[in-house]
Amino acid sequence: MDYSIPRSKTNDYTNEIIEERQRFLQDKTDIELKHVNKYSFDPAILPGNIEHFIGVAQVPIGLAGPLLVNGEYAQGEFYVPMATSEGTLVASYNRGMKIIRECGGVTTTIQEEAMQRAPVFIFDNARQGRDFGNWIKENFEEIKKQAESTTRTGKLICIEQYHAGRFVFTRFDYTTGDAAGQNMTGKATFIACEWIRKTHPNARRYMIDGNFSTDKKHSRINVLRTRGKRVTAEITIPEKIVREMMNQSPQRLQYYNNISNIGSMMSGAINNGSHSANGITAVFIATGQDVANVAEGSAAITYSERTKEGDYYFSVVIPALIVATHGGGTGLATQRECLEILDCFGAGKVKKFAEIVAATVLAGELSLMSAMRVKKDGTSDWISSHDKLGRNR
Repeated sequence: MDYSIPRSKTNDYTNEIIEERQRFLQDKTDIELKHVNKYSFDPAILPGNIEHFIGVAQVPIGLAGPLLVNGEYAQGEFYVPMATSEGTLVASYNRGMKIIRECGGVTTTIQEEAMQRAPVFIFDNARQGRDFGNWIKENFEEIKKQAESTTRTGKLICIEQYHAGRFVFTRFDYTTGDAAGQNMTGKATFIACEWIRKTHPNARRYMIDGNFSTDKKHSRINVLRTRGKRVTAEITIPEKIVREMMNQSPQRLQYYNNISNIGSMMSGAINNGSHSANGITAVFIATGQDVANVAEGSAAITYSERTKEGDYYFSVVIPALIVATHGGGTGLATQRECLEILDCFGAGKVKKFAEIVAATVLAGELSLMSAMRVKKDGTSDWISSHDKLGRNR
């Protein structure tokens, strides 16, 4: 009996081979596909995105907005598509966006950007490793030339070094244009490392990544050094709006946030906010981002204070937001449409998109901050909203 999934060596994205795989699946599982096999695009667009294609996962898309952004790249009102199966999520972000609009918008700033590949070089002893580190600094321009020979948009910014005994862990930091850049930086770094291996007498052994890039994993180094984009979203909410739309005073809101910070510290959480991963994931699925990058993006640093005027200042920093408006899944049919809704598809749009994502995260933080309070009458907006919107009956 043949257990191999059918595939074509010449063209694995024709209707004939796709239908053969669907029949194969039915034979093996006795499950007749009625929904997975329904899709509206030509499978010919899929090479580079999926193997053994059989159909699609249809995730509901809701719309939140308008989101008013006062960014350097994102300016104006945006309606944000969010793909999720979690009831109340879109409603919650929509509520936060209403608060933002009443305040005149959220200010967004991109402070740093870098994408890494992190080869580790292996030497006979620590002294060889130390000397190699000095050699890397002296020959950076040639290494940069070698790396950039593989890409039109990738630019090598610097090479970080972290020595551990006879191992030299490096991080090759790049800017990557409108692409997320993991594959781009991988190829560029490989070519550079091969030149290093052939040129330096002792650099004969290396791994193309020693796990110091922490690709698709949270890490402290990426919180400090940035992976993708480091974006800050911030807002000052007048006391009147805090009371009318968030149902509490700035003093009480600050008091609750102080308590939450203690909880985050004691639990060892990677995020002292509420739920940045919710908004990032929903926007990522809708717009064709690599959803596994939420592992890095879920780290967020929030800060709040009551101003001397009695208003409420709140900010959220996302230190490792990995987004793209070109390449990867961004060119697929529905994903491209969702990016076009935001005017963020294609060249020159990635920073605008990053600012919109950060502003969306802030909207979700404001909404959940408002809902977590237990009122004097023993009710909670968080509980009641989930009971109303988040249960399938």
